[in-house]
Amino acid sequence: MRIAIAADHNGVSLKDHLIGWLGARGHDVADRGAHGDATVDYPPLCADVGRLVAAGDADRGIVIGGSGSGEQMACNKIPGVRAGVCHDLFTTEIARAHNDANVLIIGAKIVAPALAELITERWLATAFKGGRHQDRLDQIAALERGESLTPLG
Repeated sequence: MRIAIAADHNGVSLKDHLIGWLGARGHDVADRGAHGDATVDYPPLCADVGRLVAAGDADRGIVIGGSGSGEQMACNKIPGVRAGVCHDLFTTEIARAHNDANVLIIGAKIVAPALAELITERWLATAFKGGRHQDRLDQIAALERGESLTPLG
């Protein structure tokens, strides 16, 4: 699988760890930065990974920050990106199975490398369930196009 990965200064060490881990499992990993401990802003990194995924130049994306909260917000501004911040196996499985998340967000200040491996493994292995969940993805896509949705109830 082609995976684009990026991290801000908080996540460089975990990013580098996951690059080696993913490479050892046969994935084609594109390291999109950052590459040191100098402070960097995460929105450009998120945009880069998100655009690669949305364009089909990467099958999936991974972005690592301190908490992952800001990274999730930034990634989800890119049309076609469904980024989920995952700090445990339950949220990881739901992000993929119900929301077809194509960008994984991990908080390096929250998730240790061993858990990050388990989360990434689950995220890559979990299939999207479709069905009623596809209806919700269609609604998200409508919101991205600027359409309004009718609230139920």
